[in-house]
Amino acid sequence: MKFAKAILFIAITAGLVYVLDKPWAPAPALGPFLSPFCGLWQNSEKVIDPKTRVTLQLDSLRDEVVIRYDDSGVPHIFAKNDFDLFYAQGYVTAKDRLWQMDLQTRAAAGRLSEILGPATLALDQQSRRLGMGYGAEANLKVAMTDPRSREALLGYTAGVNAFIRQLAPKDYPIEFKLLGYKPEAWKPINTMYMLEQMTLTLAGRSNELAMTNALKKYGQQTIAQLFPDYPMLQESPIIPSGTAWDFPKLPVPKAIPPMIPGDSSLLSSKPLTALPEKAPKEEGIGSNNWAVSAEKSITGYPILANDPHLELSLPSIWYQVQLHSPDVNVYGVSLPGIPSVIIGFNERVAWGVTNVDADVFDLYKIKFKNEYRNFYWHDNQWKPTHKREEIIHVKGQLRPYREQIIYTHHGPVTDSDGTFSDLPNLAIKWIGHEPGNSFITFYELNKAKTYDDYRKALTHYVGPAQNFVFADNEKNIAITVNGKIPLKYKEQGKFVLDGSSRADDWNGWIPAEQNPFVKNPPRGFVSSANQSSADTTYPYYINWSFAPSERAIRINERLQAMTNANADSLRMLQNDNFSVLARTLLPKLLNILETRSLTPKQKAAHILLSNWNYQNAPESVAASIFETWFPLLGQAIWNDDFSSPESPMEYPSRDRTLYLILKQPNEKWFDNVNTPEKETLPDLVYQSFNASLDTLTAHKGAMSPEWQWSKVKAAEIRHLSRSIKPFNAPPLITGGGSSIVNAMTKRKGPSWRMVVELGPTPRAYGIYPGGQSGNPGSPYYLNLLKKWEKGELNELIYLTSPDQKVPHLASSLVLQKR
Repeated sequence: MKFAKAILFIAITAGLVYVLDKPWAPAPALGPFLSPFCGLWQNSEKVIDPKTRVTLQLDSLRDEVVIRYDDSGVPHIFAKNDFDLFYAQGYVTAKDRLWQMDLQTRAAAGRLSEILGPATLALDQQSRRLGMGYGAEANLKVAMTDPRSREALLGYTAGVNAFIRQLAPKDYPIEFKLLGYKPEAWKPINTMYMLEQMTLTLAGRSNELAMTNALKKYGQQTIAQLFPDYPMLQESPIIPSGTAWDFPKLPVPKAIPPMIPGDSSLLSSKPLTALPEKAPKEEGIGSNNWAVSAEKSITGYPILANDPHLELSLPSIWYQVQLHSPDVNVYGVSLPGIPSVIIGFNERVAWGVTNVDADVFDLYKIKFKNEYRNFYWHDNQWKPTHKREEIIHVKGQLRPYREQIIYTHHGPVTDSDGTFSDLPNLAIKWIGHEPGNSFITFYELNKAKTYDDYRKALTHYVGPAQNFVFADNEKNIAITVNGKIPLKYKEQGKFVLDGSSRADDWNGWIPAEQNPFVKNPPRGFVSSANQSSADTTYPYYINWSFAPSERAIRINERLQAMTNANADSLRMLQNDNFSVLARTLLPKLLNILETRSLTPKQKAAHILLSNWNYQNAPESVAASIFETWFPLLGQAIWNDDFSSPESPMEYPSRDRTLYLILKQPNEKWFDNVNTPEKETLPDLVYQSFNASLDTLTAHKGAMSPEWQWSKVKAAEIRHLSRSIKPFNAPPLITGGGSSIVNAMTKRKGPSWRMVVELGPTPRAYGIYPGGQSGNPGSPYYLNLLKKWEKGELNELIYLTSPDQKVPHLASSLVLQKR
């Protein structure tokens, strides 16, 4: 009996060893992960003693580098040459964010399946079919021909790899242990993949199919009325209305009527295999930046502010750093994987960015000669395609997935999965494929001293197009709608284009010096919030649709009235919760409700809304009602006309919806064509109001403090894995909203808030949600979150030497050549 028990015990033990030591699907082997010698227990960190000074000997360095850490975990790097400067930046960034760099690079390169298995194969196919690798390779060739970007890329790469070489398995970031794989060497092309990923995030969306479907159903006249090329109700463009365009204008290509295809496959609801599968565009989400003139500032110098709104994650998309070498001393935020500072300031200038949303992603209908797709028809002749083989290795599968992506001169064809008739043959023309060296823009901005330096730096920039705000110690302020923007005819790219017509090709580029910009405008400030770039007098086409105007209107109202501004004035504006949308629309809706007989529950909500100050404060119940009500009203107006699972259509914009409600209350669009009755605007207002109360009741119970806006919105910040809940941030209490200056929604919001007071010695303030470290076991993982949640900023420690004595400095790290 004892012998049988011994055999059973040995068998169970062997089974456990086998199970724990074997990876299952995307999960790692649990034995190594739980091991006290190399598993998760090795990833806990403590706050470093401020007196700590560590010296390391590393390969490839040219001279000694001193890195001072402050008590927020921010590295201040002092190098004697640029190669070592970027080497050290790569080293410390990898030290804090290695898994983030690896994951985001894999996502852009289409290599997630190597570590996650078949579950991510579709995502990898999408990246390959979109041409992310094609674009990264094209950009790397250009970058390596410029000695400045070459030195930066090679230095940064050497620094990242110096850190990776130091790691034993017990030192791997916890996500590597969880997924059961090890870090691989960094390469210069990884930086290009990071730039591609940024371009995809900010300029990788297409609505041409949905617009073409709507055009096919309703015709040109109706679509022109419902989808105008400039807001009908209200707008406050980035470049102030009335700005003169003092340059020799290029001839604009002649407009061509949109193609209305008879091919029903174009209207198919089957997903296109290369297009990013994203939810409908969330209106109002975007970024803010502005600068006020010396005349409006209490300091006598300009003040600049920037808060880019992106999907919030842990760790943050940004990484704070100060870079100091003989010809640069810059502080700001970088993107992990990319050398230099992307948004920041130095001793003479400050700059920031918001997204332009230029139309640089177009779809072309392609006609192939036959099913082999070796030739396509263009400009009255058959032209050869070329093919790019993509190989995707999938964890757990013996053979890799192989696919040939077909390219035309426009770009890759969306349905490169071997079929010919089931899907439309659409080629993608995208700015992400355009060779260039956008890195040099940030390299030169880091070292800029004057307005002329700023304007010169922008000439190198390709995309994604950004609104670059600027201020300097010579008391200049400026903003430039900047990027490589194609020269198009009006509305080119609003609908699917004819890939066989040369007239539908991109016709060169708007000259960089003719991109919309303004310097020192009479109103004393510049600003952007993703709204229209310029008024209708600007001679070139950038896009027909931009972000709604409410954030811009609120920012410009407050800046117009602002005097004696200081950094705190601009910080408070970044946290502004006022709803211009509610101010514009709510009185009309409430007047309509007063014509109806209301239940006690409805009366209570009506009273709350009538007394509301239009502030989307965290504790506001009225904000919850309005923010639930208006989307339901929009759906009630448009769903019956534009909802079509078989042929998805674009919905009219928020501005157009407001115009319809306020200016065209008797239009046919208020009638629900799916019912025998003829509905009117008052009918839909009442129905959607009641539906909003029912929705809140279903989710939160009867009206109570549970209806407060912060609880209804339920903002959250998740770990990059999206699935490891213990690594997420605690629940947030925030106000704001999609049409609010404080554009905080459930998962998107101010990813970095920065305010810079220019002057003889710059003073700057900034914060992002989370912390410097990507390690959930680090005290620097969430140390900034609470202050960010409250809308506060940290003073940014701007050093001029490594030995400078200032408060809040902590440990030192010295890198020496081996």
